[in-house]
Amino acid sequence: MISPRVDKLIENADSPYASVIIAAKRARQINSYYHNLGEGTFEEFPPPMVDTASKNYLTIALEEVANGKIKHHYR
Repeated sequence: MISPRVDKLIENADSPYASVIIAAKRARQINSYYHNLGEGTFEEFPPPMVDTASKNYLTIALEEVANGKIKHHYR
């Protein structure tokens, strides 16, 4: 089971598939942020936008989508 639930993710995206794609892209950004943190070149990658106890980048990204920090709707 994923946390947060899928119905929370769909509120900020058009479909479950869109929410997964959005979360995967954001997880890559969070990964890059943490890997570039020691080098001092983290300006191009924003830090996580939610406070969480999780260290899993995908879980952090899914929580951002569920909390409405990231929204996506097709035109």
